[in-house]
Amino acid sequence: MKKFKVGLQLYSIRDKMAEDMDAALKAVKEMGYTCVEFAGFYNYSAEEVKAMLDKYELTAISVHQRIDLFLDDPKGTIEYFKTIGAKYAVIPWYPAEKLKGTEEWMTTFENFMAYGKALKENGIQLLYHNHDFEFNKFEGKYLLDWLYEEIPAECLQPQIDTCWVHYAGEDPAAYMRKYSGRLEVLHLKDFECEKLGAGPVYSLIGNSGEETEKPSQEETGFRFRPVGYGIQNFNEILAAAEETGVEYVIVEQDSSYDTPTLETAKMSRDYLKTLGL
Repeated sequence: MKKFKVGLQLYSIRDKMAEDMDAALKAVKEMGYTCVEFAGFYNYSAEEVKAMLDKYELTAISVHQRIDLFLDDPKGTIEYFKTIGAKYAVIPWYPAEKLKGTEEWMTTFENFMAYGKALKENGIQLLYHNHDFEFNKFEGKYLLDWLYEEIPAECLQPQIDTCWVHYAGEDPAAYMRKYSGRLEVLHLKDFECEKLGAGPVYSLIGNSGEETEKPSQEETGFRFRPVGYGIQNFNEILAAAEETGVEYVIVEQDSSYDTPTLETAKMSRDYLKTLGL
């Protein structure tokens, strides 16, 4: 199997990041992760973040950040990314009411193009991270596919979240192959579920920083699990990752419930080690 670079989406341990980022990054390195994906910087400057990364020989491969922050301060946003060494910037989600088939679509298209071009000029690639709602259709095609069809590859590439692809009713490995050659950063996320595609089982963070939806986990039996502890077939997913040109696999667990977040992050990393990663 290809030796993918294995990273952690730091949203998985956001409680520890908020308490002590230095200690959290140290623990991540000790687990065997070599790169990280940020989802917030907890009021640290870019220089302070870079110093902590260097201290533990970690790479900030990517950042999840709402496009609004770029639109408000394009220069500052890009300079922050460049200072910490990010290779990718990821739009973590975007409202369905602003995607293809809506009155807001052209504004969305123009904003994504502007963001993608500005990043590209600075050596950073823009990615889009899906949930399940982008697998709703307009004119017979998934909203997610409309994004990648209408926005040129140099401006926008996929960051496929394998959990939400599966939850939406698609085979993650098969869907990944659809974007062979465009898929460089993959989210590995595991879960258990009694009823796929029954509606939102997560909360999204709106522009105000507040949750925009409440989970409906009771109906579905949905629970996030460490990688290797749920229903995902990671042998198939990683085989597809190798075929499609993935370079970075990023572990994410949105919620850890009764198990400490650092422990679940380690469980995921230990499982991947059993697969040779």
